[in-house]
Amino acid sequence: MFIELTDHLRCPADHEEAYLVLLPDLVERRDVRSGQLGCPVCGWETTVSEGVVDFGGGTPALRPTALSAEGIRAFLGLSGPGGYAALVGGPAVLASELATSLRGVALVLVNPPLATVVEPPVSILRGGRIPVKRASMRGVVLGADFASDPAWVTRAVNAVLPGLRVVVEGTPVEMPGIEVLAEAEGVWVGRKKQ
Repeated sequence: MFIELTDHLRCPADHEEAYLVLLPDLVERRDVRSGQLGCPVCGWETTVSEGVVDFGGGTPALRPTALSAEGIRAFLGLSGPGGYAALVGGPAVLASELATSLRGVALVLVNPPLATVVEPPVSILRGGRIPVKRASMRGVVLGADFASDPAWVTRAVNAVLPGLRVVVEGTPVEMPGIEVLAEAEGVWVGRKKQ
């Protein structure tokens, strides 16, 4: 887990967002390989093991993605370095290719397929929800394994900064705060309203 990502993570418990406390045991080039992560509000805690943070309740993706790295890059519409983009489920297999084309944007993989191997500054998180704070990501790509659950779509939209995009492998949903920009062949792109 990329050490700076800690500022963007949230506790999986249902309470107001608060910072998490990281106690690293082993750090290699800003990548936390092992340690503990905890919430000072409710006392929740977990470990970082082999660079992966397990927030509980996560299921690795099983369905492949229909998206390409070029397609994701175009759909997200990101320009310039900085910040984070999240890939949830199957699209996480494209992380290495995307890291090259989205230079300077760190990637957060949530519930990637089990065989997914990455290099820093790509981080892997496992959880029953997207464990990042509201309005903390420059973009979120939600794979087919999770797109049929309205709670995952809502959390993906909540995680994106206002004015930026979410890409979803699934049927478009109408919800407050998102403007659907395009849809085709089982994928839709939405922009979070200001």
